[in-house]
Amino acid sequence: SREIMKNTVAFFEGKGLKKLKADDHERVWYSDFLKFQKDNRIFATLMAPAGYGDADTRFDSFRNYHFSEILGFYGLAYWYTWQVTMLGLGPIWMSGNEAVKKKAAELLQQGGIFAFGLSEKEHGADLIGSEMTLTPQDSGAYTAAGRKYYIGNANKAALVSVFGKLKGAKDFVFFVADPSHPKYDLIQNVCNSQNYVAEFALKDYPVAAEDILSQGRAAWDASLATVAYCKYNLGWASIGMSTHA
Repeated sequence: SREIMKNTVAFFEGKGLKKLKADDHERVWYSDFLKFQKDNRIFATLMAPAGYGDADTRFDSFRNYHFSEILGFYGLAYWYTWQVTMLGLGPIWMSGNEAVKKKAAELLQQGGIFAFGLSEKEHGADLIGSEMTLTPQDSGAYTAAGRKYYIGNANKAALVSVFGKLKGAKDFVFFVADPSHPKYDLIQNVCNSQNYVAEFALKDYPVAAEDILSQGRAAWDASLATVAYCKYNLGWASIGMSTHA
């Protein structure tokens, strides 16, 4: 844990304040930081539960909050991509879908980041009003249709955890989507910053039964629980920002 924190500080100190500020002002996508975390297995070590990675891998809130404070200190954009990855992983780790859990762990090892497809432009955080809809097919699979808005990392995410409803039953559901799929339409970045905070649409996007993370009350609970424990990170980012200020 100490090595992760020291190496992260060294990365930002090596980059230097002048370059950090220039990248912020010019809205440069933080590919150098993402490469650093990939090469050092940082997100994979800090955000996968024990048993889903190497021996030193565990989801430990105590050390994660230290990491959040460091990232908040050096630049909120760097904290943001870490925070949104944690949000995207929440519904995956809480699910009973072992295949997707193992896939997520492998993607983390490869340096992947994740996204949390919850909010919508017309509904914001009104989850009951969500319009993302899964329509059952005769094959046992589904097609997804709808838009999501203000979704960080959704341009480069390895997987997006998407919240919606089942057509007809109106049950809540979480499923995973792949941004590289042709039926995933990345519409725009809604923020003028280093971050990519996406509006995206799924248009007859195919969802296999094995892509479903949770359904009904379990999906509802996963949405609120993920927000609850991830938004606590906001406080630690704020401490880092205040210390820097």
